Amino acid sequence: MDTLARPAPPVALTANLPRYTSYPTAPHFGPMEEGLYREWLAAMPPGSALSLYVHIPFCHELCWYCGCHTSVTRNDARVARYAAALETEAGTLARALPADGIVQHLHLGGGTPSALGGPRLTKLMGRLRALFPFAPQAELSVELDPRTLTQEVVDALATAGFNRASLGLQDANAEVQERMGRVQPAEMVAAAVTRLRNAGISRINLDMMYGLPGQDRDHVRATAALAAELGADRVAVFGYAHVPWMKPSQKAIRPEDLPGPEARLEQAECAAEALRAAGFVSIGLDHFARPGDSMARASKDGRLRRNFQGYTTDQADHLLGLGASSIGATPRGYAQNIPDERGYVAAVEAGRLPIARGLTLTAEDVVRRTAIERVMCDLALDLDALPAAVLATARPALEALEAQGMVRLSGAWLTVPEESRPYLRHVAACFDAYLGQGKGRHSAAV
Repeated sequence: MDTLARPAPPVALTANLPRYTSYPTAPHFGPMEEGLYREWLAAMPPGSALSLYVHIPFCHELCWYCGCHTSVTRNDARVARYAAALETEAGTLARALPADGIVQHLHLGGGTPSALGGPRLTKLMGRLRALFPFAPQAELSVELDPRTLTQEVVDALATAGFNRASLGLQDANAEVQERMGRVQPAEMVAAAVTRLRNAGISRINLDMMYGLPGQDRDHVRATAALAAELGADRVAVFGYAHVPWMKPSQKAIRPEDLPGPEARLEQAECAAEALRAAGFVSIGLDHFARPGDSMARASKDGRLRRNFQGYTTDQADHLLGLGASSIGATPRGYAQNIPDERGYVAAVEAGRLPIARGLTLTAEDVVRRTAIERVMCDLALDLDALPAAVLATARPALEALEAQGMVRLSGAWLTVPEESRPYLRHVAACFDAYLGQGKGRHSAAV
């Protein structure tokens, strides 16, 4: 296997670290009043670029490995009430905003958004378009499960203007699929991709995973080859996070069936090598894109961003969350909706913005958040841009990484060499003032 000569990690491969899709991370959120979020929204400059995230917390069956906020239901009345609550919340949120905010990005996540069905998706999107102005070139993306994707849903998404879809590929091997509780033959995924493209939804993302039960390097390599063969524009390669204390369904996966830390790293490298050989370029920690894709261009130009969905081209400073457990992000801080579906619906039906938790950003938080985002996106950072007090707290950890060959400190610049890309979370952690505080538990860093 032609791998990069990588330095020995200064922190154990089994170290648990945040994914840094936000900073401070969600475990450090605390109780928050709806009124404070309304203040943040009212202070939004007119004409601001907006990003909407809509959470659909339903699946038809639960994959054992899943770490998402979702539940299994086929109760149509329950789904209908939730869909109505989303429309109501959208109206309450729109009335709390200054006029003329323009939606640049919209993402439907889950769960499986197709659980709403075609007619409800059409109605929801009609309501959102009536409430919020959308930019003509707005990116509308959706997460989809190939096992439950119907033509009715595909047609509804196409009619609503969706232009990007993410499909869960995970692993192409039948035995691994059995062990992770998600069986989907390659032909099923290929058929879903074809239906989407035929409907005009041509930008396709595929998500694959390493560290799954019974998985080895050959499985990962074959899955990466399939993703390339299917013509994906982007591929995300996520490490399975075994957190059964948070997700009881993961107790169906035996710990002894999981690859160890060294095997996980080798699998991640196999995926990266296979995708690069197929013409993809590396994006940040765990994403890959065709050179002509907008994410590859943003990475090259230093415009790549990171939010709760991972790496993104979204430049909006205001991310507004809709649905149970969804998180909004503004320049002032973070606000998370009630995670419990029933509590969320009740709050929305009472006319409230269903805020449960959040965090007000300090000036130091903003500095550290920017540093972490640039490390995670650019593999580089101008240390002169940091206040002396922040740099003083980070430098000992950075120098320890430098001594191990993990980073390079040259004058005012921190750079992460290509062979250290798998350890980006370790580098970002040098700037995390909250790490080790509170009760937050994180997944393995590699």
